[in-house]
Amino acid sequence: MATLANLKLSAAVKPTHIPAVQVRRDKLAKRLWEQAELARAQQAGTQFAPTRFRTVVEPDTGVRRQVEQPKRIKPWWFTTESGKLALHVRYGTRVLELAKGKFAVEIPSETDIVNTLDLLKAAVLAGELDAAMDAASIKLREGFHR
Repeated sequence: MATLANLKLSAAVKPTHIPAVQVRRDKLAKRLWEQAELARAQQAGTQFAPTRFRTVVEPDTGVRRQVEQPKRIKPWWFTTESGKLALHVRYGTRVLELAKGKFAVEIPSETDIVNTLDLLKAAVLAGELDAAMDAASIKLREGFHR
């Protein structure tokens, strides 16, 4: 008991669920991390291929098994008509509106792609893109109503 007296005890309880806003932030932060790793690999001249597991049913036996496959990642940055680099931030299949009428971030050079993605990730975790993610998820849900 003398050891417990040295600790500060509390009545804190672990939350049973994560708020939807935090789930969205984590999802977008993970995608931004993947894009940053893809950019780092391209700058280094290597390949970045994370893997994922898929369930496959064998046609002969009908047995289901897990197969590890490389995940295909498309870069979010592109060259504009004027020759400048730009970056879209995607939430699922939707491009997020970062500001009123602004859907892309202009990047000065290819070496700044990783820094820009890290800044965007910090903005997402700080909650600066919550409204844009909410609008994208509402748009997605509207597509399911007929």
